[in-house]
Amino acid sequence: MTDIQNQKTTAREVLAALGHGERVAVVGSINADLTVETEQLPCPGETVVGGPLETLPGGKSANQAVTCALLGTATSFIGALGDDAHGDLLYQSLRRAGVDTAGVSRVNQPSGSTLITVDSHGENTIVYSAGANATLNAASVAAQAEIIRGAQVLGLCLESPLEAVAAAATIAREAGVTMALNFSPITKVPDSLLRLVDVLIVNEHELAVLAGRPLDSGDAAGLRAALSDLGFERAVLTLGADGALVLEGGEFVSVPPFAVAAVDTTGCGDAFMGSLLAAVAAGEPLSRGACLASAVAGVAALRKGAQASYRNAREVRAFLDFS
Repeated sequence: MTDIQNQKTTAREVLAALGHGERVAVVGSINADLTVETEQLPCPGETVVGGPLETLPGGKSANQAVTCALLGTATSFIGALGDDAHGDLLYQSLRRAGVDTAGVSRVNQPSGSTLITVDSHGENTIVYSAGANATLNAASVAAQAEIIRGAQVLGLCLESPLEAVAAAATIAREAGVTMALNFSPITKVPDSLLRLVDVLIVNEHELAVLAGRPLDSGDAAGLRAALSDLGFERAVLTLGADGALVLEGGEFVSVPPFAVAAVDTTGCGDAFMGSLLAAVAAGEPLSRGACLASAVAGVAALRKGAQASYRNAREVRAFLDFS
């Protein structure tokens, strides 16, 4: 059996383990993605011609929650939406995916948004405007503490105010809930928050910023040392087209990507993390969870948009069976 066949088998096994009473909570951002396709991404000062403007549901945290729910894991989302048309679109997208929205508030602010350009190779640039996401704070998170306490895993990223992220992380630690942090977008965070992280998800550039020095993705010992120096024992280092490296039990495991003809990579990293959250909640090791996450991210790259490109467990299984 080839490596890719082994990876598919593992991904199928992990997929079958999901949705048996475990729960994931995700606290953070939810945005309207204003997306335009163009032949090539503009250089600074350059104007290029694009196609029709599309408004699609997104936001790193919401994307992760939607991925979890579509895979069959009970998932709750805590965040803030504006009382506007974008807010209605985003709320309905969560509901359609099966996400529990009891922790979603509506505020008198524009909903969060991102401006996205996608080129003919599926690569993108993204500019984020927080909008209603900026109203999420320690008090609003504390008001939803029972949602966090009722989960096996809490997913966080850094698109939300740090006080909200820290409050959620503290509640999780006190309740014995595993906390996974996606260190994106890059933000200066206090050591007190980093010490609350159980599982770190970063790309190579983000890890270099955290470590304060350049890193080589081919130097496993150097990467392990950087993570160890930062105090992390469980981590996933995503490497884009080169897959991912998983640190667990003192060892690195390489997880290759699934080869697909990418249409749009927007939201693929969030699909990866959302799948990983679901797998960890089901008690799977990170390396096995990453096998499923790689497949789910590959499926997401086949269609335009973030949440609009995500597929349910049955469709992911079909991808594994027939790709």
